[in-house]
Amino acid sequence: MPDAIVEIQDLAGDGNHYSATVTSSQFSGKSKIEQHKMVYNSLKGRMGNELHALAIKTKES
Repeated sequence: MPDAIVEIQDLAGDGNHYSATVTSSQFSGKSKIEQHKMVYNSLKGRMGNELHALAIKTKES
């Protein structure tokens, strides 16, 4: 997502549990579910492999 601003927080300090806040104009007009799917798709299969747990918050810019 080219215009995305991403803030990542390590929730447990273990390198496995993260929270990400993603802000993008591409979220405009989309539901939260659609926005979250866009974020998961941008991870290109890393969720469940390299990333164990990710809490996502999305915002429109």
